[in-house]
Amino acid sequence: MATRIRLQRHGKKGKPFFHIVVADQRSKRDGKLIEKLGTYNPNTNPATIEINFDSAVDWVLKGAQPSDTARAILSYKGVMMKKHLLAGVAKGAFDEKEAEKRFDDWMSGKEKKVADKIAGLKKVELDTAKERLKAEKEVKEEKAKAIALKNSELKEEVEAATDTENTDGAEMQETTTEEAVTEEVIDETKTESVVEEVKEDTTEDATEEAVAEEPKEEETTEESTTEEVVAEEAPATEEVIEAKTEEIATEEAPETKEPKAEETTEDAPATVKEKEETKEEATTEEEKTEEA
Repeated sequence: MATRIRLQRHGKKGKPFFHIVVADQRSKRDGKLIEKLGTYNPNTNPATIEINFDSAVDWVLKGAQPSDTARAILSYKGVMMKKHLLAGVAKGAFDEKEAEKRFDDWMSGKEKKVADKIAGLKKVELDTAKERLKAEKEVKEEKAKAIALKNSELKEEVEAATDTENTDGAEMQETTTEEAVTEEVIDETKTESVVEEVKEDTTEDATEEAVAEEPKEEETTEESTTEEVVAEEAPATEEVIEAKTEEIATEEAPETKEPKAEETTEDAPATVKEKEETKEEATTEEEKTEEA
C-alpha cells in the first residue's frame, strides 16, 4: 500500500485551514486518514506550522511520499534535512554527533532567517503604519488649510459686507444729517420769513392802533366827562319825570284819550277853513296896500 503525506482542507470559505496527514494514496482528499502529523495555517504571515517532528521523520524514512506543498512544509521545519543527515550516518559518512551538530547549525540559521523575516515584516508594517500616519497628517493638514482658506475667505466676505454696511450706514447717516440740516435751514428760513411777516404785521397794526387810539382817547375822555355829568344829574331828573308820568298816566289817561281823538277829528276841517280864510284876508290886505 502506497502511503502519502498530504493536506486535508478545513476552515471557512476564503480562510482555509489544513491538517497534515498520512493517508492512502487511493483515499479521497478529505477521506480516511492513517495519522495526523500537524496543522498548517496560511492566513498568518509568516504561516503558522505545528508538526510532530519525530513521527514525520519516521514516515519519511519509511518511504511515505509527500505532496509538493507537504514537502515544502517538511523542508521548512527541517524534516527533510534530518532525513538527509540520517542517510549519511547510515552510509558511514559521519557519525550521529556530527549529524546532530550539523542539524543544530542548520536549525539556528533557519530560525535566524525566520526571525529576520518576522523582523522585516514588522518593520514593513511599522513603515506602512508611519506612511499611513504621514498620509493622514498630510490629508488633515490639507483639510485644515482648506478650512483655514475658507474661513479666511468667509472672514474677508464678512468684513467686506460689514464694511459695505458701515459705508452704507455712514452714507445714510450723512444723507440723513444733510437732509436734517437742509430741513433745519428751510425751517429757519420759514421761521425767519414768518417772523418778519409777523413783525411787519405787528408794526402795521401798532401804527394803526396808535392812530386809532389817539382820537379815541379824546372821545373817551369827553364821553366819560359827559357820562359822569349825566350820571350825576340823571337820577334826580329821571326819578322826577318817572313820578310825574306815572301820576298823569294814572289820573288822566282813561278820560283824555278818547275826547282828544274826537276833538282832533272834528276840529281838523275847522282849522283848515280858518287857515284858508286867513290866507284870503292876507291876500286882500296885500292888494289893498298895493293899490294904495
